[in-house]
This record gives sequence, structure tokens and C-alpha cells, in this order.
Amino acid sequence: MALCLKQVFNKDKTFRPRKRFEPGTQRFELYKKAQASLKSGLDLKAVVQLPPGESINDWIAVHVVDFFNRINLIYGTMSEYCTEKSCPIMSGGLKYEYRWQDDSKYKKPTKLSAPQYMCMLMDWIEMLINNEDIFPTRIGVPFPKQFQQVCTKILTRLFRVFVHVYIHHFDSIINMGAEAHVNTCYKHFYYFIREFSLVDHRELEPLVRMPQGWGRGQSESSVG
Repeated sequence: MALCLKQVFNKDKTFRPRKRFEPGTQRFELYKKAQASLKSGLDLKAVVQLPPGESINDWIAVHVVDFFNRINLIYGTMSEYCTEKSCPIMSGGLKYEYRWQDDSKYKKPTKLSAPQYMCMLMDWIEMLINNEDIFPTRIGVPFPKQFQQVCTKILTRLFRVFVHVYIHHFDSIINMGAEAHVNTCYKHFYYFIREFSLVDHRELEPLVRMPQGWGRGQSESSVG
């Protein structure tokens, strides 16, 4: 019997602590507006569009943090099935392999297991979104010039979590009764990155070409 979503996506299973918006800030108000639109049942294509008069960087910042929280929760729930033994390489099927690189420990693209890659990824994103020089929260402090470039890198790597989970752990998603929730999260993410051209189309290929029947909403044709 399928578990209800409250049981499946329990906050205690979050892979990393949730990043929260400070009440009373512009970012918090934008977050509430985005959440209200999601809950209203509006078409997801409309939900991701920039509200009139709002800053595009604030809108992107709100969604990057929200997607981090959501994908973090999804992977946290799946992590017991994603082990060094089951996933010795961070990949999306036989054709796509993702190597890790950062500015400290791994200065060259390095082959890691999926669990290692996920740990490095979540730590790296958490560091960035908590960095006031990149994601400023104080009123009047501008975003850095490279802000959208940083967000592109974050979102590109978060997309790879979807790729790995869908291709390697989709049976577990179905068994937990979480398919509809994960698919909705993916569609929301997909429409957002396409709306603002934040992820190179070549990165999307692993799920665009996914065979029919591996979940709903995976191919561009069915999403669009």
C-alpha cells in the first residue's frame, strides 16, 4: 500500500537542513507568493513567470533555495537506496557520468560514487546560499554580477539529482507512493529553468530521451 506523502517526505529525512527565508523580508514575501501560486492549482508554466514589478534576481534566488530544499528532501528520502554498492558512480544510466569538481578538494573533475557526489553537492550549495556575498539578504545590498552564472551551475547540478533518482531509483519512488510528488517537483523545476534559460539544453538530454513509462512528465514532449 502506498504511503501518504506526509509519511514519505518527512522533514526529519532531509539530507541537509532546510534553508529558510527571514519573515518580513522581500525574499520571504516572494516565497509566499510563489507557494500560494503553486497551491492554487495554476498551470506550472504560469507559476514560474516573473511577477510584474519584481526583481528577476530575487525571483531566481527564491526558487534556487526552494528547489534546494525540495530536492534535498527527495534525495534524503531516497538516500537509503543510493549506496556505495548500488551506485559506485554518479551517473544517469550508461551514457551519462557526472564527475565532481570544486575550488578546494577536487580541482579536477573526479569520479565519485553517487552518495559521495550528493554529499559534496549539498554541502557546496548550502555554502553558496548562505554566503551573503552571493545571496545577499540585507535590504539595499545588490546581487553580484556573476549571480545568475552561479545559479546556473547550482541548478545544472541539481538537475543531475533528478537524472540519477529517476533513472536509478524510480522503482523505489513508486514503491513509496511518491511518484506524483516527485514528478510535480520535476515539472516545476523544468519549467523554471526553461523560462529563464538557466540550464544548457544539452544537460537536459538524459531525461528528454527517457523511454516512455519511466514516470510521467519526463520527456520534453510530455512536459510541454
